[in-house]
Amino acid sequence: MSMGETADDRSGEADRRFFTKPWVFVRGVPALKFLPPEGPPEIAFAGRSNVGKSSLINALLGQKGLARTSNTPGRTQELNFFVPDGYGAVEAGLPPIVLVDMPGYGYAKAPKDHVDAWTALVFDYLRGRTSLKRVFLLIDARHGIKPNDEEVMTLLDKAAMSYQIVLTKTDKIKPPAVDKLIVETLERSKKRPAAFPSLIATSSEKGGGIDDLRAVILSLAE
Repeated sequence: MSMGETADDRSGEADRRFFTKPWVFVRGVPALKFLPPEGPPEIAFAGRSNVGKSSLINALLGQKGLARTSNTPGRTQELNFFVPDGYGAVEAGLPPIVLVDMPGYGYAKAPKDHVDAWTALVFDYLRGRTSLKRVFLLIDARHGIKPNDEEVMTLLDKAAMSYQIVLTKTDKIKPPAVDKLIVETLERSKKRPAAFPSLIATSSEKGGGIDDLRAVILSLAE
């Protein structure tokens, strides 16, 4: 550290390195055999269809159209990998961090074979990917934890994969309701072995909690 440089200065540099540089989509993985080689830390995002996952990833990276929402919720059944621009080619070397957009779940009209395929792909990825550092499990603040979220939490517990709850769309409910939801959500998750003991409340539209989420990702990247 140079004279006069603070930890905040270094954090700001990391912020710029990871989140102000353009990011690119590098691969969609429909089956484990298509996974890229392990190496840099991976951070994954999971959540129900329509939870606002694509909007959150776009807000996190400051790019409106990077993670794309489908007109048909539940259509995308791939693990989508994103890296900072400049690391998409083999000769560019390994990226410092990789973000993984996991396929949405809970879409009512999804055929059973699609649900089974999703479960198999996701569970095998969670269980066998040593470079995966944490899963952010997105919960819609308007609805709280629903039964299919509980099922995914059980899947994560079974895979012994550390996960942290991220509340989305907190701007859609009143502040006292957000505070109440935080308490209730932490109470429901505290007995789960793989759940992280704190959560992050966010609003992609208003920018609330985005810096907090970035800070956690930076700490995992280090």
